[in-house]
Parts: sequence; structure tokens; C-alpha cells
Amino acid sequence: MALNLIMLGPPGAGKGTQAERFAREYGLPKISTGDILREAVHSGSELGAAVKEVMDRGELVNDGLITGIVEERLNRSDVKPGFVLDGFPRTVPQAAWLDTLMGGDRGPLIVVEMRVPDEELVRRVQARRVCRVCGTNVSAFGTDPTRVLRCQKCGGELMVRSDDNVEIVRGRLRVYWRDTRPVIDFYSGRPTYRVLDGSQPPEDVRRALIDAVQEVAAAAGVVAQPGARA
Repeated sequence: MALNLIMLGPPGAGKGTQAERFAREYGLPKISTGDILREAVHSGSELGAAVKEVMDRGELVNDGLITGIVEERLNRSDVKPGFVLDGFPRTVPQAAWLDTLMGGDRGPLIVVEMRVPDEELVRRVQARRVCRVCGTNVSAFGTDPTRVLRCQKCGGELMVRSDDNVEIVRGRLRVYWRDTRPVIDFYSGRPTYRVLDGSQPPEDVRRALIDAVQEVAAAAGVVAQPGARA
């Protein structure tokens, strides 16, 4: 049975980093709507320009566009053993749509919410940098702000994302609590839902995530062990 994980949490909670590590360790595709949308922005297409305008305002792209992107991705062959979803669903209609899509033999949805205080999130996001070339996100907390930083993956220059200034970050948090918090209420009563303290050191969060997933998976009859899944 497939191992399907949804990572929920506000901007800057670290869910993207933890989702990537978990997906790599368990041999699952990590599906990030944020990455997909940023790829569209970098492409310079008309769609990319429209997406950039919405993201720069700290708002969410409409449900129709997002569900279309996600459905196409979840219907690819590499998703058969399961997936890790980062950044979706963000609204109750998206969550209800996903339930419908997952009907049948696609396996249960394990939902993990990462909680971090808002002020810690603002501090984290202010320190975030993105590679101008490959789009990788890294933390530059504690580094010299006048120094040009380079991406360890490709050597590209690291820059502040246009949607990472304090005003926009606080706006994104308001949008999160207004529009995405109901998604947590949608899932929180399920036996497959767990909450993690995302303010812990990353390695502690990683261990807690693995423990939570293995506990839920075992109860659902799903094998959740590191290694490539076929």
C-alpha cells in the first residue's frame, strides 16, 4: 500500500526541508506546489508573470490552477508507491478535492502539521535566501549581510526572495491563518493526523516526523521503512 504524506505548516516552519529529507530517505517523490509555481515564474511565461504577481502580494494562487497542477503530478507513474506533499492542500476545497482523488486503492493520507510561533517564523524567513540560478532555498541567518553568498549546489548567487520582506511575510501569515488553518480543522480529527513542534532543532524534528509517520502507517497497515519503494 502506498505511503502518502502531507506536510502542513505556515511559511518558514521548515516543512519543505523536512519533506525533502523524508522523501529522499524513503524513496518517494516530493511534490511541492511552491516549486512548481516558482518554475513557472522563472520561465518568464505569461502564466509565470501572473503567478509572480500573486506571490509577490503574499496571496494564494486560485484553487482551480493548483488542483490542476497537483492532479497532473499525482497521476504520473512515479507516484504509485506514494508521495510527500508540501504546500498542498491550502484550503478546505483543495483538501476535499484531494480526498476525492485519493479514493480507491491509493492508500491513506498521513497528515503532519508543524507548529512554530509567528515571531520565530518572521525571523527565519528574513534570513532565507534563494539561488538565482536553481531556486534552492537556504538560511543565511548569522551571516554577514554585505557578503555575496553562493549556492552550494550550483554556485549561483543567493538572493532575498521578493516575497520575503517583513511586511509580506506577516501578510502571508495572516493569509495562512485565515485560509489554511481551516484545513487543519478539516484533518485534525482523523487518526492519521499528527502535530510536531517545528521550533526544535532540525534533526529533532526529523526524528519526530519519522516516528509520527511510522506510528500512523503501522496502524493503517502501511509499511514505512527507509529505502526505495517499488
